[in-house]
Amino acid sequence: MKLSKRGEYALRALIDLGIASELGWPMLQISELASKEKLPIKFLEQIFTQLKSAGYVASRRGKFGGYSLACPMSRIKFGAVIRLIDGPLAPIRCVSQTSYARCSCPDENHCGLRLLMFDVRNAISTILDRYTLADIVEITLRKYRRDKVTPPFLHRSIPLASVLPQNKEALRSKRRAAARNHFSGSPGSKTNNHPPKRAVK
Repeated sequence: MKLSKRGEYALRALIDLGIASELGWPMLQISELASKEKLPIKFLEQIFTQLKSAGYVASRRGKFGGYSLACPMSRIKFGAVIRLIDGPLAPIRCVSQTSYARCSCPDENHCGLRLLMFDVRNAISTILDRYTLADIVEITLRKYRRDKVTPPFLHRSIPLASVLPQNKEALRSKRRAAARNHFSGSPGSKTNNHPPKRAVK
C-alpha cells in the first residue's frame, strides 16, 4: 500500500472537519480547508466530490455554505477511506481481501512472497480498519491540550447564528466557549487553575 497525495489530503480534510465539529463548527468552507492545508481549491473540491459520493461528507451552497461530516465520526474508518481513494491496502493484489487478482506466480498456494505479503496486509489493515475518525480527532485534540496549542478553526469569524436555529446555536456557543477557555488557559480552565509551586531550596 502507498498512500497517495490525494488519499493523504482526503484524510487530513476529514480530520479537520472532525476537529471543527468538536469545537462547535459543524460546517467549514472549502477555502478555509484549502488555506489551512495549503492546497488548491479545485483539487480539494475533486476530493470532496469523491467523499460526498461515498456518504462521508455533505455540502451546502450559499454564503454560509460549505462541507460537513455526513455520518458519525465513529463510523468513518481510515481503512475504508483509503480503499475508496487509493484502492486496496494490500501491497500486491493476490493477497487483497477486497480486490483480489491472481498474480503471475505458477504456484500461488506455496509462494513465499505471497505468504510474506499476507502478513504485511494483515498488519496494515489491522491498524487502519481499527482506527476511526473519532479516535484520531480525540488523539489530536488531546495533543493540542497537552502542548497548550490553540487548535485550528477555534476563532472563526463566521457567525453561526445566521446558519443554525437559535437553540442549536446556543449549544454550539457553549461548546465553543468551553473549548476556547480550555485551550487558552483563561481563568477557571484546567491549564491555569493551580497555585504556583514554590521553588525547592
